[in-house]
Amino acid sequence: MIGHYQRIVVPIKGGPTDERVLEVVSQLVHRHPVSITLIYVVEVLQSMPLDAELPAEIDKGESVLRQAGHTARHGLGHKLERVSTELLQARSAGAAIVDEAIERGADVIVMAGVNHHRHGRTTLGETVGYVLKNAPCEVLLLRLAPSASNYGEERR
Repeated sequence: MIGHYQRIVVPIKGGPTDERVLEVVSQLVHRHPVSITLIYVVEVLQSMPLDAELPAEIDKGESVLRQAGHTARHGLGHKLERVSTELLQARSAGAAIVDEAIERGADVIVMAGVNHHRHGRTTLGETVGYVLKNAPCEVLLLRLAPSASNYGEERR
């Protein structure tokens, strides 16, 4: 089994991949209590101020975090020391994920990715690439089959 993790950061987006990532996290914490931070990043366009009011995106993020927090608490129960949630606004989801991992002293970031085709090349997207390149801790990437997600985004 993979090493003992105490602090896990899990970026979520509100799609079918979230459930799968939480299943993987449950496999990682089968014996040891852990603290999990679920994060949802609202990416703010360059043309807008970073602190722009984005009520629809904020509402969606809060709803996604509430559901994921419930799933984590009930799915992992006794294995958790703590589940916390963070809703972040940032220009780049990847940078926000890495910053949160640094701030939390994370042992691992657990995230999902789906292959996308962009400019004739297969990619996991900017966010996954940034996290893999810049994370200060281990990154466990669950590469899902393309049919497993309907994100429709090129960056994730």
